[in-house]
Amino acid sequence: MKRFLFIFCCVVVVLDSLVLFADDSIIAANAQVEKVVDGFGFTEGPAVTSNGDIYFVDDPNSKIYFWSVADQKLSVFVEQSAHANGMYVNQNGDLIVCEGESGSVVSYDKSGKRTVLVSVFDGKRFNKPNDLWIDPKGGIYFTDPVYGKDYKVIQDGEHVYYILPDTSKVLKVVTDMTKPNGIIGTPDGKLLYITDQVAGKVWRYKIQPDGILSEKTLFADIGVDGMTIDNRGNIYITADQIYVFDPNGQEIQRIKVPEVPANICFGGKDRKTLYITARKGLYRLAMNVHGY
Repeated sequence: MKRFLFIFCCVVVVLDSLVLFADDSIIAANAQVEKVVDGFGFTEGPAVTSNGDIYFVDDPNSKIYFWSVADQKLSVFVEQSAHANGMYVNQNGDLIVCEGESGSVVSYDKSGKRTVLVSVFDGKRFNKPNDLWIDPKGGIYFTDPVYGKDYKVIQDGEHVYYILPDTSKVLKVVTDMTKPNGIIGTPDGKLLYITDQVAGKVWRYKIQPDGILSEKTLFADIGVDGMTIDNRGNIYITADQIYVFDPNGQEIQRIKVPEVPANICFGGKDRKTLYITARKGLYRLAMNVHGY
């Protein structure tokens, strides 16, 4: 395919790179979205390890995969994942997973041993835990919407919860969303961003010392799925493409992917590669910024 390069008022569009450069300072020079592996049913839930490797899920096939950055090799980490979705690696190196089928948030150690952290609230199982973020104290925020015709609302709504660091208690922290989905917090543990996908909103909250959320503020008027954050505080959100907003909620970048993206995280040894789960594939993009 021939490459056509157009330059208008400092805006560069490289048609076959699938990256729209509105402000190329966050993306490495000449970087293009690359396919890492494909052939999956629906990829989701990327999570980065301490050395930059990536876990991700194939939701329809109920598997968790592990991508070794150093070896450039794919392996199956969990054969039957109870339709895992959102995931995050904690400070101990354990993989914390939202299990839709079981209605649980669980932990896997590096050997693959599974431990249920929470599965019940007010005497009933959770709906279908979807995405999560772990704060600096080790507490876990997770969203609990319902997707799929075979699932129904079991709790009194589709809410957001907080698991205390010692897992002794679960708090219901957001109750006024239509369908909470993606979630990400700032590394200092002061701000939390949550998407309400059906309502088409991204909300920002201040995190109180006890984990309770306050000062709900509209951050972006867009319905999105997964999110991540870089070292500048920019928020990356997935919809029909990847949208990047600065900490003030101003859009600064759009990144197109060959398939519609579902979720994202920074990985690689230096955390300067954006890994993207998008339908049947896992993709990556070299960046100038880095994740945490």
